Amino acid sequence: MSANLTPRAKFATTLLRTAAALSRATGRGDGSVIGGRVGLIVEPRLLELLAEGRHVVLISGTNGKTTTTRFTTAAIEAIGKVATNSFGANMPTGHTTALAKAPKAEYAALECDEHYLGQLLDAASPKVVALLNLSRDQLDRAMEVTALAAKWRQTLQTSAGQSTIVANADDPLIVWAASVCQRVVWVAAGQSWTADSAICPNCGSHLDRFGEFWRCTNCGLNRPSPQWSVAQEGEAVVGPDGRRYELNLQLPGRVNRANAATALAVASLFGVDPAQAAPRLSEVASVAGRYAKVEREGRQLRLLLAKNPAGWLESFDMIEPNPPVVLSLNAREVDGFDTSWIYDVDFTSLAGRKVVVTGDRRTDLAVRLEVDGVDFIVVDDIRAAIAAVPPGQVEVVANYTAFQDIRAEFNRVN
Repeated sequence: MSANLTPRAKFATTLLRTAAALSRATGRGDGSVIGGRVGLIVEPRLLELLAEGRHVVLISGTNGKTTTTRFTTAAIEAIGKVATNSFGANMPTGHTTALAKAPKAEYAALECDEHYLGQLLDAASPKVVALLNLSRDQLDRAMEVTALAAKWRQTLQTSAGQSTIVANADDPLIVWAASVCQRVVWVAAGQSWTADSAICPNCGSHLDRFGEFWRCTNCGLNRPSPQWSVAQEGEAVVGPDGRRYELNLQLPGRVNRANAATALAVASLFGVDPAQAAPRLSEVASVAGRYAKVEREGRQLRLLLAKNPAGWLESFDMIEPNPPVVLSLNAREVDGFDTSWIYDVDFTSLAGRKVVVTGDRRTDLAVRLEVDGVDFIVVDDIRAAIAAVPPGQVEVVANYTAFQDIRAEFNRVN
């Protein structure tokens, strides 16, 4: 760990912490990005040096990275201190800051942006890599999803080394990418969004699906048998030996039970007893504002983040059936400027309930709802949205920068 840092690396770490502290003090953010940037300028190998000697897990995928990382951290903390980028700064600057903040932590659970997986494999030499899912995201600035799966496959083949891969058996893109690795633990984490995996990533033929099972009739790529799964009944995870580990999660939806299954699978590879880890997951109430509940003017709002078609579909599965729904859509640089992806989302489940639309691109979203026959009203901002719904519970679904705008309105609620 960082006790054996070179003088240059120690100086870089000191500057990192100072820059991060100044950023927080001036209200510019939590300092993860600027701190790591300063540290890496002074010592370009700082991430590698800070990771040396630790037991590291990298967690990557299009959706669920932050939540799964938080669950994994909670599980591994049963046996020791964990360094983690808990607020989603998932590029090397954020990873460097996370490790610098916890120099004595033996373990590290790092959320990793999909496009930086190869760089982190080389720098952090992880014990475990968890691969959650791949679907379309930020189409005007991100790689096409099958091309990203191919990049992962090549990266894992050349750089995974001694890492054990924990992978989603229900996502054909993940299975194809991970199948080049020697040690893979398969998790039945589910795949509600299948539009990006209708054809085989290996040969281009059509994939046949039979319930949870899928296969390519041309090349033979198929769903592997999972060692870990979400129980068919109740709220539990089933381990490799068939034992049930009961969950009492505060976070809603099947997708979070699947995230919990992945976290328990990862933690078990670090020697954590799943029976000891499972109760710790119930302590996670929100994740960087996701699922946070806030009170404003007699309304109880629950905040849900949805960045892409798969995320919106999962959010609609989480919301309660009766409360009003506020939808907020932006299209800034980190969201991607192209909003055409909203036509891949089925909004018909919102028909018959009160729907309020806001955000920079509220008119785009309004047209989409009109196409699906969903009644709505359009307002300027979250304050107007709150005023437009009656007192009581309200579900708020927003994409990334819209979500951050709403968090800012509620003092960066976590």
